[in-house]
Amino acid sequence: WIPLLAGLAVQQAVSRLGAVETRLKWPNDLLLGDDLGKAGGILAQATGDAVVVGVGLNVTTRRAELPEGAVSLLTEGAGCTDRDPLLRAILRTLADRYAEWAAGPDRLRPAYEAVCDTIGQDVRVQLPGGSALAGTATGLDEMGRLVVRTTDGDVPVSAGDVTRVRPVTVR
Repeated sequence: WIPLLAGLAVQQAVSRLGAVETRLKWPNDLLLGDDLGKAGGILAQATGDAVVVGVGLNVTTRRAELPEGAVSLLTEGAGCTDRDPLLRAILRTLADRYAEWAAGPDRLRPAYEAVCDTIGQDVRVQLPGGSALAGTATGLDEMGRLVVRTTDGDVPVSAGDVTRVRPVTVR
């Protein structure tokens, strides 16, 4: 849940300060704007009895400097591109989400699911080891894993590269 609660904290802080559309792509991408371009990502690494969380956020990067499909707070016309208040808001929100999670991990699930662009979508998941899974992302389980409904039933996914499958229109 740590990467998910960190993503939720970043999403909520950026949404509050930036006044732009923000969503999450499970498990660790921040999406911005009407086209939901990738503006950031969250990584978490356990070390001993601690977890180190890293957040990358495109703040003032200009369009010409961004890779295809990426956006920044600046390119999306966010109301705040000052790193100081952004960082403070993210850290405060992270502390709040962590306290909420510590009181009961399942408390975060509805908040995360409400802003997760992956849920409700047809997806293809490239799993570690090279296999793939296709189905509909239906929600999160109690461990924060993405639940994908396949023709063989519900499959919880703890790691993988998720791609939205766009329906093919036949004319």
